[in-house]
Amino acid sequence: MRALVTGGAGYIGSVVAAALLERGDEVVVIDNLTSGHRDEVPAGAAFREMAVGDATALEEVLEGGFDACFHFAGLIAAGDSMVHPEEFFTNNIAETLVLLKALVSRGVPKFIFSSSATVYGEPLYTPIDEDHRTQTVNPYGESKLAIEQALGWLARLGKLRFAALRYFNAAGAVGGRAERHEPETHLIPLALAAAAGDRPALELYGDDYATPDGTCIRDYVHIADLASAHLLAVGALDDTPSLLCNLGSATGSSNAEVLRAIHEVTGLEVPVSVAPRRAGDAAVLVASNDRARSVLGWSPDRSALHEVIGDAWDAYRTWRPAGS
Repeated sequence: MRALVTGGAGYIGSVVAAALLERGDEVVVIDNLTSGHRDEVPAGAAFREMAVGDATALEEVLEGGFDACFHFAGLIAAGDSMVHPEEFFTNNIAETLVLLKALVSRGVPKFIFSSSATVYGEPLYTPIDEDHRTQTVNPYGESKLAIEQALGWLARLGKLRFAALRYFNAAGAVGGRAERHEPETHLIPLALAAAAGDRPALELYGDDYATPDGTCIRDYVHIADLASAHLLAVGALDDTPSLLCNLGSATGSSNAEVLRAIHEVTGLEVPVSVAPRRAGDAAVLVASNDRARSVLGWSPDRSALHEVIGDAWDAYRTWRPAGS
């Protein structure tokens, strides 16, 4: 298979690109390096520095033909989307539509979309299954849902086949590829950096939720398990025009449990400063992954919390910020 991977210099995109190469696929990565890192593009992948919305450059890249496109490029910080919604609508919707138009015109048959559990908004129940209503609470989630809806029409009209994979909390590392967002907003890498003394105390947003220890509960899924789901999904599209699957471990871990696990894995204490709750943070977000298991034959085999943290810690120590 010849695969185009957008955002392949980023955290999830680079891991999926490496997994495709390992199984013998030909991979072309495009990334504008706004948030990605050139050194994360796996050896063996062709690379083109460009924006997904550059129609002229896309035409050049697509000339060789592709069997599938894996789309990871875009902005991801939900909080930032409340401050700069126009940037999220431009990057995540407008530029993706340019990409989709180019893929359809070139006859690329399959599209694997990096979606998000944020499309569910404030959950009515948990674990959350794919039949849960969608009701976004920020422009980031709205941008993901808008592309899912566009893909639904393209599939119904026979333009392409797609899989929309709704991630819960991606974490961990593979082959030294760890979370290196700038700025970082995710709990595990922030806590590891605080434990290592590379940043101030971790701000823990709220300790008075209606949970056993008062802190939020989230579903962490190993990046290796996410990558395996993408490879399964592209194959499953041989038999169906569309797929919609949650990707989560189906196990909830509270913020306090994550911090205890970090101490157990690293031997280091995480300094913590309790801050007020953030608006829109649900008490519990846990996935039902029954559909991914049954339709894709997927299993999150590496998503036990201590393995996720151990792999993240091993990778973090290989690239700790300069001066650490």
